[in-house]
Formats: sequence, structure tokens, C-alpha cells
Amino acid sequence: MSYFQEAKAHFVASHKNPINQFLHHVTNLLAIAAVVLLFYDWRLTLLCLIFTQVFALGGHAFFEKNEPAFVKYPGITILASLQWSFENLFGLRQVWNYFNRQRVNL
Repeated sequence: MSYFQEAKAHFVASHKNPINQFLHHVTNLLAIAAVVLLFYDWRLTLLCLIFTQVFALGGHAFFEKNEPAFVKYPGITILASLQWSFENLFGLRQVWNYFNRQRVNL
């Protein structure tokens, strides 16, 4: 298993709570927006980056109750997080599965 695969496996294992997962999808969207906004207004970029940390750390502190994955795998966790969000279509896959389960239970 490569270092990246280990980091991603640790990231996924650290994010089981659905609310924390949602917050991390929002965080990843804000991180992408921060890069785009860097060419428009650096203050909006800074605001996006602050919110990314508030949402990510808040998700771990209040919902997941564990330490963030970047503590064990600094740096590479950002790429693992973005890949995880793209694989899950930024949370849309979880929403789709939730409603499909509700429909089947009817």
C-alpha cells in the first residue's frame, strides 16, 4: 500500500459521521473556491480558507470527536480529501443513497 493510499484509508476511517462528511465536502468546495477567488480578491480567498478550517475542525470537535487526519498525515491529506470528495460527488452520492433507501422502505 502506498503512502497516499494509507493516508486516504486513514482519512476515510476518520470521517464516519454524516454531518462531518458534509462539512468536509463543503470545506473542499471552499478550498477550490479559494483558489479561483485568489485571482479576483485575496480577502475572499482568506475568508474561504478561514471557513474551511472552522468547518473541518468543528466537524471533528463536535460531531466526529476525533483528531483530524492531517495530524497523522500532514500535507497529503489535502489531496486525499479532494479525491474522496470527487469520488463521492461532493456528498451527492450520500444524499442519493439516503433517498433510495427511504424509497425502498416505503
